[in-house]
Amino acid sequence: MAITEEPTITEELKEDYEQVEQILFSAETWEGLTRISIRVLLIAVLSYVVVRVAKMIIRRMFAIKYKGPIRRSERRERTLLLLLENTVSYVVYFAAILAILDEFGIGVKGLLAGAGVLGLAVGFGAQNLVRDVITGFFILFEDQFSVGDYVQIGQATGTVEEIGLRTTKVAAYGGEVHIIPNGIISEVVNYSVRNSLAILDIGISYETNIADAERVLTDYLERMTAEEYPEMVAPAQFVGVQNLAASEIVLRVTVETQPMMQHGLARRMRAEIKELFDREGIEIPYQKMVIYQQKENVNHE
Repeated sequence: MAITEEPTITEELKEDYEQVEQILFSAETWEGLTRISIRVLLIAVLSYVVVRVAKMIIRRMFAIKYKGPIRRSERRERTLLLLLENTVSYVVYFAAILAILDEFGIGVKGLLAGAGVLGLAVGFGAQNLVRDVITGFFILFEDQFSVGDYVQIGQATGTVEEIGLRTTKVAAYGGEVHIIPNGIISEVVNYSVRNSLAILDIGISYETNIADAERVLTDYLERMTAEEYPEMVAPAQFVGVQNLAASEIVLRVTVETQPMMQHGLARRMRAEIKELFDREGIEIPYQKMVIYQQKENVNHE
């Protein structure tokens, strides 16, 4: 029976094992890792504190502008505030990442140089990105719309949640959020810049006296006060007969309201006018069917 010899560890493997053991169990190694960990932790905490302090200073500066005698649009102020806060966060955290990489001995200068060359190469193929950034800058500069505005951009209609240099976020009424690249924004309908107009078309039957309906509506509109209807910015007006339809006479009433408040006020007024017409005996038309029966002449012989 042959006896097999057990494999022996070579001298090279022994030396490598001893070197690894010296590195792992060396006090200098653990002291260095401890110093690096402390520095990384300090950099992370310091960057977080700097971001918080910078955001607090920015908010204080804008709060002073709000209280000052010269006051710009609050919409524009909110948009610039959000943009400045995001910019400060990006810059500080990017610098913190570079400092952490430098602590681990990674050449930051080489990375920045390589990133510059790579950015130049990518820039030729990133024309859409450049277009988005330039368009976003002009959106902010020209104050086309701001955070909180109710807008229509293409097929998206809703409230602007965020405006960045590359994309714009619009939250629709149903909760969905549209993320739109700024470069494709060619036409914007902003409903929040000026006051809105509530238009109510009220139908009455042809059997109703128009003068009676006008009197009832005029009295109702005169009783509308700003205390009871805070959405109004001007007294409601009775325009007159808007249309003579097939089965109804259409009367029009208009009310100027605060931006985007016309829908709620119009719903409330329609309900109140319906109750008022019921009390006054003014008939609101509804579909009717009239059947005429012709009598047949029967000759009895």
